[in-house]
Amino acid sequence: MNEKNERISILYEDEYLCVIDKPAGMLTCPYPGSRSKTVQDVLEQIMRKKGTLNSNHKPLVVHRLDRETSGVMMFAFTESAQKKIMDSWHTMVTERLYHAIAENPRNSRESLPDSGLIDDDLAFNAYNIAYVPKKATGAEIALGKTDNKNVKTVPARTHFRIVERGKTHSLFELSLDTGKKNQIRAHLASKNYPLAGDENYRAQTDPFRRVCLHARTLEFVHPYTQKKMMFQVPEPESWLEYVKNGDSHPDTPAWRQEKSRSSKRTRESKNVILGPRRITKKDKAHSNFIEIGKRGKR
Repeated sequence: MNEKNERISILYEDEYLCVIDKPAGMLTCPYPGSRSKTVQDVLEQIMRKKGTLNSNHKPLVVHRLDRETSGVMMFAFTESAQKKIMDSWHTMVTERLYHAIAENPRNSRESLPDSGLIDDDLAFNAYNIAYVPKKATGAEIALGKTDNKNVKTVPARTHFRIVERGKTHSLFELSLDTGKKNQIRAHLASKNYPLAGDENYRAQTDPFRRVCLHARTLEFVHPYTQKKMMFQVPEPESWLEYVKNGDSHPDTPAWRQEKSRSSKRTRESKNVILGPRRITKKDKAHSNFIEIGKRGKR
């Protein structure tokens, strides 16, 4: 099965769960205050059209992908399936692989090895964006000069392998021991490898007008049939080609173009030459009053 609907491709579906290919730029599920269409909304629409949506059979979230991330993910269809999947997620899921394009560090001495583990704890700022807190030096700790004493952190572990190391960018394959929000993006950015297209982590390039992070592989043991299942959606071939070729003269990122246009509009609005002001009835009355006064003085 490979049914495409509303930009979502359904890779597999049974009475308990479905596996889909999520597009970049779409939330997994709603959050308070958001009006954006989500993957969960689209799945509900598909089921409603098929006549299979009811209070006991609907798409339920068992894990999430960031809005900017594309790729393979799973939804449960019943509350009992949702609970069973979430309770056994770390044992039933045997492999989850991501591919990502990251900018290389400016200083080659900061380059990561061909493979390894990043296990720095994550914190979250006021906008709920993950980051790796800066580690205090020995001198700062001794003097009590550290701003991270009261920062709440969570453990996070990201395994990485560099598939292709180009002149300006690298293609990574990544897997997670923990599934924290923004984990891959924050971990790689902390090592001076921000993902291409990732404004939040100060990327300098935006070659595909999106964050270059893709959930490529999901392998699991079906919670009811015990059948081993594997779903894989490769990232665009252009990603590897881009990394191999390098990008010495990148285009201006989309968000900088928008800021530039916004700044230009602001400057232009300040330089607008206003036409003659419209004369109101009050203005006319005032003018007549002045004219009458002048006549009375003659």
